Amino acid sequence: MAKSNGAERTTLSVKDFGPIAEATVELRPFTVFVGASNTGKSYLAILLYALHQFFGSMADVRGRGFAPNLLRVLRQRTRRMSRTQIREIGVWLEQTLDETKGQHRLDTALPENIAAMVRPALLGVDRLAPVLDADVQRCFGVATSRALIRQPAAKCASITLRREFNDGMHQLAYNFAIERRQSLFTSVIPADAPLRIQGERRLLRWASTVMDRLASPFVLADLVVPYAVGAVARPVHYLPADRAGVMHAHRVVVSSLIGRASRGGLEVESPLPALSGVLADFLERLIEMGDESKALPSQPLAERLESEILGGAVRTSRSAVGYPSFHYRPAKWRHDLPLMNTSSMVSELAPVVLYLKHVVRPGDVLIIEEPESHLHPAMQVSFTRYLASVVKAGIRVVVTTHSEWVLEALANLVRLSEVAKSRRPEIAAEGPALAPDEVGAWHFEQKKRPRGSVVKEMPLDTVRGTFPAGFGEITERLYNDWAKIANLVEEQGA
Repeated sequence: MAKSNGAERTTLSVKDFGPIAEATVELRPFTVFVGASNTGKSYLAILLYALHQFFGSMADVRGRGFAPNLLRVLRQRTRRMSRTQIREIGVWLEQTLDETKGQHRLDTALPENIAAMVRPALLGVDRLAPVLDADVQRCFGVATSRALIRQPAAKCASITLRREFNDGMHQLAYNFAIERRQSLFTSVIPADAPLRIQGERRLLRWASTVMDRLASPFVLADLVVPYAVGAVARPVHYLPADRAGVMHAHRVVVSSLIGRASRGGLEVESPLPALSGVLADFLERLIEMGDESKALPSQPLAERLESEILGGAVRTSRSAVGYPSFHYRPAKWRHDLPLMNTSSMVSELAPVVLYLKHVVRPGDVLIIEEPESHLHPAMQVSFTRYLASVVKAGIRVVVTTHSEWVLEALANLVRLSEVAKSRRPEIAAEGPALAPDEVGAWHFEQKKRPRGSVVKEMPLDTVRGTFPAGFGEITERLYNDWAKIANLVEEQGA
């Protein structure tokens, strides 16, 4: 198992959740879920999305999740602090600013007197069980989280997020149990575990200029969370498997939802099912797509995808009332095509382009279901290499896939990291090299006992040049069937 740097090691474990009997997955810059249909790949991806929503930073959880709760607890504690204690925090802020001159981001240990204030706040999460439970329900689109317990025998589902420290001796753990009657949420924070702050230095500079009982808890909450929970503190974006259909039908879906809302209590029961959170959020992002003149740092990545794979530009226009429409203009054309009149490849990859242009920033997490959908094998390989470039630009990627071509292309990129940099230009078409600890490929394998899937990491097979997911066995069975049929044909003609 290729382990990442301890300072960035975050693992997610689940038991008896949906179709999954047991899984432990380390979240890496490029994480791949692969396996047969109905083994829980999407379940784990959606759960990861829900955890990001809950543990995310102040700006992303809308005041209900982990970070705002930490802020509230810290504010309560700082209201009881003396002027001397406030002054001590101010001295620490000034010292930290002096020591980190020239740095954009911080990674600094908290002095113990401040860590002692933060640690109990991290422990007081039990009252957040209903909030996390509601986030999970919304993302999956279920009426109750009990529906996510593995059937038929399991009595509860357990979810554990672990955050390992770089000394290899300590770890923080957050445990969420979905039981038949209620959901429970607890945390384990060792008393001797060191705490650090990670994030943008500008927050610390702001706190030092307005040092009071408001600034200090805000800064501590916003900077402690990324270190306390690891990768799931990052903003997350989800591109569902049916994104092309939603792109084509988003006007109809939104009109229907508005119509249902306008009729209020006139309808006793609607025949239309509720949208899952991932689909609702995807629709919301489409509606909010911004002005193309406002470029994000990730826009060059979008333009590269357009030029190298799509052969044209994905464009956004707005109606008189501000509603977006999406178009595609092939290279050297003078007019646009409605997206629904383009190839399935363009329709599938257009959301990736739009998200990189308008939504995703370096440091974010992008979850893509089945990136190989409607792509020729050669394009699957090209797109996998492109996603490696996205990872190298600082955007973490999680994909679910059934594609042998995706795995083999990814294997080449990992193997390429063993080639000296001076010789890599000779095979530049392979894409950017990815170190083994940047990639994690996880196989979802169906088991009969216990009934459900077990998830294990797939080590790179350097002989076959892939992450072995069993695709070769299918090819071998097909060949053996061909040989049997050929023999029967020959015997019949004899």
